[in-house]
Amino acid sequence: DFLCISLANGFIQLRYNLGDKTVILQTFQKVHANGNTWHLLKAGRVGNEGYLDLDGINITQKARPGMNVLDTHTDFFVGGVSSLNLVNSMAVENEPTSFTGCIREIVINNRELKLTVTDPKGGANVGDCDGTVCGYTVCKNNGTCQVENSGFSCSCPREWIGSTCEQSIHCSQNRCGSQALCIPQPTSFSYICVCALGWSGKYCDSKIKFFIAKFVGNSYIKYTDPYYGKRDLQYSRISLNFTTNQTEGLIVWMGKAEDEDNDFLAIGLANGTLKVVINLGERISVPLIHSKYSTCCDERWHFITVVQNQTCIKVYLDEELILFEDIDPHRKYTALNYGGICYFGGFEIGRKVNIVTAGLFQKEFIGKIKDVVLFQDSKKIQLMKAEGYNVYNGNYGN
Repeated sequence: DFLCISLANGFIQLRYNLGDKTVILQTFQKVHANGNTWHLLKAGRVGNEGYLDLDGINITQKARPGMNVLDTHTDFFVGGVSSLNLVNSMAVENEPTSFTGCIREIVINNRELKLTVTDPKGGANVGDCDGTVCGYTVCKNNGTCQVENSGFSCSCPREWIGSTCEQSIHCSQNRCGSQALCIPQPTSFSYICVCALGWSGKYCDSKIKFFIAKFVGNSYIKYTDPYYGKRDLQYSRISLNFTTNQTEGLIVWMGKAEDEDNDFLAIGLANGTLKVVINLGERISVPLIHSKYSTCCDERWHFITVVQNQTCIKVYLDEELILFEDIDPHRKYTALNYGGICYFGGFEIGRKVNIVTAGLFQKEFIGKIKDVVLFQDSKKIQLMKAEGYNVYNGNYGN
């Protein structure tokens, strides 16, 4: 399988092969080699339907029956490859050659690639397109870069300071603890401290311990399963207790949540009822929704268990089997390759639940979670030892 974007006789081409046939899309207009004009290119595929957009002019290839998933196990290359032997003969029109020009702002599945010296795995013969120490986006938050004899300087907008305009003036004198995030509040000319897991207080300077995690919105826990490499991913299981008075919220997301090709098992609330969504591959998400308006949102503790036996899914609520479905009788994909990552309550600060889950869930979870058990483990996972922010001690009271 491959997906390749290239220049061919002045036209932009998108070529991809999902394992059955090669699809080719080409722009109507040429890219003129004057070296002074930046072009905006958007390209990709949804299932086996491709799209190519150059400066707002779109070409779409209608989907035909065939494969739907891009199964690649190679590195991601920009501008060229380490060896031309890696290029499939159908991926380009002519003999493969490296790109000459400038590339910036590469966004893959809503995540921008950092084209710096340290972030890529490797590279060669790449320079700064700007030709100066200012480069591109050296100055953050709409700061203006000026070349100086000693390097560069940034002229910052009114509410930002720092050598690269990276710090809000509202956080310049913040009292947040070393394990906290300072979030500026421009409308009130102030800031708030968002506490790391295990800390609380206005300035996140009080150490806490808990076995019940309280989520207040804009909260998350990211747990890395130390036994992932030993798991039988065709037979996964997760159970936990939760309580809430909300009708919407993501309770747990088993999966890396990095791009649309990641497998996942998700549990949450939608319109006041329990919703479980499974994706074992091919980006086909199968939602299982409890048909009755359950008592999930009554502020009482509820015990949920989701069991995946290859493509057969069972969901238990308070020990009662409420959902049982075979999501793929053909058994094409049978393993939950979740990467050993479990999110509880939401995702990292700044990542919206409705965007990361592609609308499957609308909001972060507000409520409490306890007694999480993965697979058939004899011990509950220790949420306190995970990564997270804005999670509080739910052991007492409300």
